[in-house]
Amino acid sequence: MNQKKQWGAIIVMIALFAMIAFVTNICSPMAVIVKNDFGASNVLAQIGNYGNFIAYLVMGIPAGMLVSKYGYKKTALIGLVIGIIGILIQWGSGHVGKEAAFLVYLIGAFVAGFTMCILNTVVNPMLNQLGGGGNKGNQFIQIGGVFNSAAAVAAYILMGALIGDATKAHISDATPALMIALGVFVIGFIVILFTRIEEPEQAPVDTSLISGALKHRHFTLGALAIFLYMGIEVGTPTYMMQYLTATPEAGGMGMDAQIVGLIVAVYWFMMLIGRFVGGVIGGKVSARTLITIVASLCVVLVLAGMFSPETTTVQVPGIDWANLSVIWAEIPIGMFFFLLVGLTTSVMWGGIFNLAVEGLGKYTAIASGIFMTMVFGCAVMLAIQGAVADATNYLTSYWVVLFCAAYILFYALVGSRHAQTVSKN
Repeated sequence: MNQKKQWGAIIVMIALFAMIAFVTNICSPMAVIVKNDFGASNVLAQIGNYGNFIAYLVMGIPAGMLVSKYGYKKTALIGLVIGIIGILIQWGSGHVGKEAAFLVYLIGAFVAGFTMCILNTVVNPMLNQLGGGGNKGNQFIQIGGVFNSAAAVAAYILMGALIGDATKAHISDATPALMIALGVFVIGFIVILFTRIEEPEQAPVDTSLISGALKHRHFTLGALAIFLYMGIEVGTPTYMMQYLTATPEAGGMGMDAQIVGLIVAVYWFMMLIGRFVGGVIGGKVSARTLITIVASLCVVLVLAGMFSPETTTVQVPGIDWANLSVIWAEIPIGMFFFLLVGLTTSVMWGGIFNLAVEGLGKYTAIASGIFMTMVFGCAVMLAIQGAVADATNYLTSYWVVLFCAAYILFYALVGSRHAQTVSKN
């Protein structure tokens, strides 16, 4: 495809990257509401994330087949329509009886998860191809990641402000955030409908493509890397927020949810910075080198966060966007190290994707669908970390995150290397 004529498509793909992050990252702050509104455990409080990410398990491969059959543009439009329905269901959960709200919210999160999966299946390979693959393709994915992280920051700040006092929060309090998400989906649908996107050639829909992609060791191990990566990206800030907002009796710090929302948003701001740097250097530095460096640093930071004394505290900043001012809050130094983990996760997604699909040729679309299926690892790893937190404490639960980081380091050093290249014809 002629890249010079595709800037409209590039901008649309980057905008979709931002939409994905905003809607996805509403779920973790919503866990604070669910935990307090329904008296849920740490495991059950993540019901929104479970619904959202288990949808990837169901929709990942079908999403890849949709791309193969209908192309990227039509597939994105289908996804946005489903997303509108999912947001409306989640909004409705705040306006039904308390007995039904829990189930309705889960259904809404599950339906919205279909959209996140479909859009991710469109955005990642499209940006990679628009960039020309290789280091340049990775660079385009990292640039899209900058806007993805910016939207995640906005989601945490907005949800923190809406929750306020966690002990008094209800699902209906999140209505403004859900309406923003709804508006974004509607606008996105209209813009994409009238945007010309030159579609790359796709192989016919054929389930044998799945086995073809899975024959490549570097892709299979890369899919597992994404499964575990989700445990780092989402698990780190999710259980930070739970720890900082939980009462001292429950093993937490008992901080105000609005303040915590501003602080935890710094994690996503760290991801934004890292992705910006990755976007700048991505065309010159290989994805393997980037992932090796950040995975090593991630292991060090998680260990520091787990074993730093809770009595040692530091002042960290947060931005109060409502008043355009900087707020400062005192948190354990271990939480500060966890905030810095955002710098390391920033380039992992794009780098792993780039390494995993390199040389797959006609299998790229279905491989992207398989890749999205593995995103359900977020639900699995959040549940495991939540179970560990319930059985022990919040800091001990970060052994789960540490294991995930160690595997990604292995993938960068060993698992991503491959000898076979698939023909693109």
